[in-house]
Amino acid sequence: MSPVIRNVLAVFLGWLVGSAVNMGLVQAGHAVFPIEGVDLEDLAALAKAMPTFSPSHFIFPFLGHALGTLAGAIIAGLMAGNNKMKLSLVVGFLFLLGGIAINYMLPGPVWFTVLDLVVAYIPMAWLGGIIALKLSEG
Repeated sequence: MSPVIRNVLAVFLGWLVGSAVNMGLVQAGHAVFPIEGVDLEDLAALAKAMPTFSPSHFIFPFLGHALGTLAGAIIAGLMAGNNKMKLSLVVGFLFLLGGIAINYMLPGPVWFTVLDLVVAYIPMAWLGGIIALKLSEG
């Protein structure tokens, strides 16, 4: 398989797996820390209720963002034909764009936005790239 096709598939599958991890953890968070009386499918209602959330409500979204990015970066790095670290960071950048968008659509507390955007994406993608490189070496 051509390295270009392999690299495109690596990024796509990294994004797909990372998204599944992210959504799974966010959904688990709703089960562990339920948000009573709010339709979780309604972004406007969720945004309106956001100021009433305790810090515990932000644990699973942060874990979803960080571990989803990490998993996606590892997958992309392992599958990449070349440029493993770069492709892991591409996945991190894609997740960062999603993180910026969700923090804009659902503005949470400033501490969470800063933590989320600074720690959950690019550093986790870099760590995922390192893990993929170590695993690829044997």
